[in-house]
Amino acid sequence: MITWAELLPLIFMAVMGLSLLAYVILDGYDLGVGLLLPLGSDSQKDTMISSIGPFWDANETWLVLGVGVLLVAFPKAHGLVLQALYLPVAVMLIGLILRGVAFDFRVKAPVAWKPFWNRAFFAGSLMATTAQGWMLGSYITGFDLGGLGWAFSLGIALTLPAVYVLLGAGWLIMKTEGELQEHALRWARRALWPMAVALVGISAATPLVNPAVIDKWFALPQVVALLPVPLVCATAFFAMRWVLTRPQLVAAGYGWLVFANMVLICVMAFFGLAYSILPDIVIGRLSVWEAAAATESLTVIFIGTAITLPVIVAYTIFMYRVFWGKARALSYA
Repeated sequence: MITWAELLPLIFMAVMGLSLLAYVILDGYDLGVGLLLPLGSDSQKDTMISSIGPFWDANETWLVLGVGVLLVAFPKAHGLVLQALYLPVAVMLIGLILRGVAFDFRVKAPVAWKPFWNRAFFAGSLMATTAQGWMLGSYITGFDLGGLGWAFSLGIALTLPAVYVLLGAGWLIMKTEGELQEHALRWARRALWPMAVALVGISAATPLVNPAVIDKWFALPQVVALLPVPLVCATAFFAMRWVLTRPQLVAAGYGWLVFANMVLICVMAFFGLAYSILPDIVIGRLSVWEAAAATESLTVIFIGTAITLPVIVAYTIFMYRVFWGKARALSYA
């Protein structure tokens, strides 16, 4: 029977993982909107920013929670991960700061400076997404500094933005109407196949850079039990394509299916990655239990997390309920 000391690290691993999944989905769509911003007209840019205005800052709370859990619950892993990813983490933070500054200044600055801050918002979004892709690739390879590890990290850095773009386009399809919604449909159709190729490429390359994954996925009976993961992803992909090629469905109110199926793909990819790496927290170097803080410390942290996490979840749900509905052009009184 599993003991409390053995269970606690698994609980915190789940909290950290689910926090990062929530971040990828929630901040992913507003990063995607930032990547799509140059494609809109001046008036459409205002509406695009307005669609994420009430949400984008709070979405980043999940990143803070995930990294915070890594720091306090798994200090050994935190030191190892941040040491290996110092540069991409710095690039990501600069990008997120640039986004925050540009978001406010584009509204308050003189009209002549508005295009500059629009470009800054796009640049910040691009920096954050590519840095996150590099970090994910480096993590999957166990921070391999060889040529294959670098190539894999670079590949994910270049392809992860396609996932965010599709999340962003799906969000705009739900939150906007008229000409901007039509443009979002076209952007989503263009991003659909690059996103699919990126995910398939990552899935195929992961066993090459991390051979331990092969035994977990392709031995019997695991291969049968895990078959629903790729099948669900494939079904969600073709469901998105079906909606995107039928604008009448969007006009009838089914545009949300694009975003919902994209979320489903992200969830399946997350659980597939989690299954591939567990029980390690740093692949091939540290297990969850080896990296965990002392049981006494984790117990105290557990009490704080048990209070904080439901508050964050409740606030997020409340915020989305309050500000739900179609977006209009952003303005300040």
